[in-house]
Amino acid sequence: MVSPTQHPPSGIKVIIVGAGFGGITAAIECHNKGHHVILLEAFPELKILGDVISLGPNAGRIIERWGGGSVGRELQPITHNNKELVMHRYDGPVVTRTPVTGLKFGSPAFNGHRGELHRCFFAFAQGLGIDIRLDSRVVEYYEDTDKAGVVLESGERLEADVVVGADGVKSKARELVLGYDDKPRSSGYAIWRTWFTSEELAKDPLTKFFSEGDTHHGWLGPDVHFLAASLKNGRDVSWVCTHVDEKDIEESYSFPGKIADVLKVVGDWDPVVVKLVQMTPEKNMVDWKLVYRDPLPTWISKGARICILGDAAHPFLPTSIQGASQAMEDGVVLACTLFSAGKERVPLGVRAYERIRYERCRRAQLMGETVRDKWHKADFDRMMSSEENMRAMDLPHPPWLFWHDPEKHALDVFEDVARDIESGKFGTDEIGFQTGVLRRENGKIVVGNRDFEQPTGEELVKGLVREQVTAEL
Repeated sequence: MVSPTQHPPSGIKVIIVGAGFGGITAAIECHNKGHHVILLEAFPELKILGDVISLGPNAGRIIERWGGGSVGRELQPITHNNKELVMHRYDGPVVTRTPVTGLKFGSPAFNGHRGELHRCFFAFAQGLGIDIRLDSRVVEYYEDTDKAGVVLESGERLEADVVVGADGVKSKARELVLGYDDKPRSSGYAIWRTWFTSEELAKDPLTKFFSEGDTHHGWLGPDVHFLAASLKNGRDVSWVCTHVDEKDIEESYSFPGKIADVLKVVGDWDPVVVKLVQMTPEKNMVDWKLVYRDPLPTWISKGARICILGDAAHPFLPTSIQGASQAMEDGVVLACTLFSAGKERVPLGVRAYERIRYERCRRAQLMGETVRDKWHKADFDRMMSSEENMRAMDLPHPPWLFWHDPEKHALDVFEDVARDIESGKFGTDEIGFQTGVLRRENGKIVVGNRDFEQPTGEELVKGLVREQVTAEL
């Protein structure tokens, strides 16, 4: 059954480390499937932090089922309600106008302030009675044949049938899963990002339009892109600027941003961009170094009692606009595979989670890399020369990504996936090598040349029929 209000107790105890979007979704979905959940978060209190985050229709499909639609209704007034995304060349000319998808993919998207959206998720989880423990920093993970556990900074030990590391790009759980400390590397890019109210923008003729309603504009330049949005009927404004940054990544990768540094990059761009940057309160700016990791060989421990999800397993580039959405899908699928496996087969449920999610996540990651490269490496002199060149700059909205129902899909395919795992169909190698996403070369692990083709129209229709979705193709 898809999305019941509450299943009877499954007897499965789940510890989830990290209460970000992936972790809190996993907690909600595990609770709904009857699992007993403890959600641990290192921060001592919930704070409204961050700036813009995008949750696509595939994530919206999850949200709109929570509380009989109450969570979606709560999010709608504080999220982006623009009609189109307008893309410009860096010096101002409009390249494309892409209508917002709305309910084209059957469910809404929710784009808004990260902290405000997270507050709604958190409150809903609390209302369900989920055991959420703040100020609970995990310093150690461990695993036995029939259980897994964590050690808190306080010395307290907690054990469960399965432990989920949703602890972000600096995950400690990943060390146990991989058997070594996997340091992040620079992606070669960084983002200046900010969020502020629009009162001052309303006073200038170049930027006044941001304060007059919900808008979304982007500017593309050589190895740089700049996206700006206003929401809450123009009350709040957010912008992000992705640019080249080759600095080495250390433990901290977020720093105060400087207006002067931004203007060194976009100072000769469209006057709207220049004025918007100049009028930005510098105290609200962050310089965020984009860390990246090659695909991991596996997301699960040897005993399959510990797994990782979200950024801990698969960091996304912002140009995918899918990082949080895929983390939420992870949480849904894990809850379903544990439910389908049952308490006596928890490791099988964990292995099935990885099998169902691994290739889909990789495909979505690659889409983000493709978008970044086409925006940053475009022929800007010829960009406006034809309709085809201009439309090529559209932000993609692939049906395979946005129509997906992770809950129904996981419940539908579990038995086949479980049978294949138990029969040894995939061998004993880690999933990254089984799928061709990774390969070994001269004693090193390198990213393979696995290509994920777009499904044909016929394949797509079959997929939609399987998910009982009617699409106008």
